[in-house]
Amino acid sequence: MRLPRKFSITRRADFARVKSIGQAKAGRFVVLSTLADPSLESLRTGFITTRRSGKAHDRVLLRRHFRALVQAHAPGFADLRRFLVTIARPGAARATFAELQADWFKQAKRLGLFPRPEAPRDL
Repeated sequence: MRLPRKFSITRRADFARVKSIGQAKAGRFVVLSTLADPSLESLRTGFITTRRSGKAHDRVLLRRHFRALVQAHAPGFADLRRFLVTIARPGAARATFAELQADWFKQAKRLGLFPRPEAPRDL
């Protein structure tokens, strides 16, 4: 399934902003970068799969997997007004979907994209 165009990062300048002033966390299979931007209406996402990450059909499959991860987990983000870039690392094409999902989710938590659970309060 294709993400609507309004949720995609389409300008090179936006990718450059995320890279230069955003936060990034690297895992075994993915690098996740994010930049909060209050001027956005909703989440804007982009995927980078270079030739180093695999052959053409592997890169297409990786983008499909990344799209599925964003669609499944993005509604749970603490703040949707942000840019999110997922970069495939070499070796990601050999990973299973479960391994990609675990790595992507771990990096998203490290970046603080999900709300922290409140500690129980003593009354």
